Amino acid sequence: MLNVAIKAARAAGAIINRAALDVEAVRVSQKQLNDFVTEVDVASERAIIETLLTAYPQHGILAEESGNEYGSKTSEFVWIIDPLDGTTNFIHGFPVYCVSIALAVRGKIEQAVVYDPTRNDLFTATKGRGAFLNERRIRVSKRTRMPECLISTGFPFRPGDNFQNYLSLMGDVMQRCAGLRRPGAAALDLAYVAAGYTDAFFETGLSIWDVAAGSLLVTEAGGLVGNFTGEADFLEQRECLAGNPRIYGQMVSIISKYSKFAPAGEKAALRQAGIDADNADAPVEDADAQAPEGSAEGQDSKD
Repeated sequence: MLNVAIKAARAAGAIINRAALDVEAVRVSQKQLNDFVTEVDVASERAIIETLLTAYPQHGILAEESGNEYGSKTSEFVWIIDPLDGTTNFIHGFPVYCVSIALAVRGKIEQAVVYDPTRNDLFTATKGRGAFLNERRIRVSKRTRMPECLISTGFPFRPGDNFQNYLSLMGDVMQRCAGLRRPGAAALDLAYVAAGYTDAFFETGLSIWDVAAGSLLVTEAGGLVGNFTGEADFLEQRECLAGNPRIYGQMVSIISKYSKFAPAGEKAALRQAGIDADNADAPVEDADAQAPEGSAEGQDSKD
């Protein structure tokens, strides 16, 4: 099954690389604000689905562009596909994007492929058998101190995203680490955690096809993956934290209060801190406006 997934990923990568030679000619449409899809996404997804269903016609498919339109609706084997993760990068010619394919068996991820066609980097994992980059075993980093760590993230870009909340979150992390990066392709971000290139990754608003393959790469490379509060059942919760075990624990202590699953008290304290910060930044008004009605200061100023 892993070999079939690799064949599918390489077929998609060939389509992407051909299109990248003249990216200006690629037709682009917009699903919603700042969320793009191209004819390359669609062609790449079609090539992946054809390859998988030719080998396993009874399997199910869950794909970013076509949903569960193809394959069996009742199979215990479901392929989870992102045909081009990092579309915004791709249409600008920024060479950070990938193909992501995972196989879930009875809801658990068992096979994973993340393929970077620009570098010909192939990340693979099978549950219980380790993670590999171009057939060489990879492990998460050994760093244990946050000030030495390089951490990746993704910025909120959809309407309704709480941008101010994310700025506070990033501020908390940036003050504690060596550097924060925003490459723009979550599946590749997770693969880089697995390879030890970065020490942790966090992002909200992610769909299951963004994180399914990358999450298995991380765990098979000795890392941990969960939501911001550290719970492992995160695949459909739209928030993801990954890292080597020591840094993962430290990241949970920093960002758990920003989780939608955080205790109510922590959320209230965070909101209050935001209000206090807003008040501190507010312009100082004149004495008349600040003085309570009927106060001595107010009377003096009126006199």
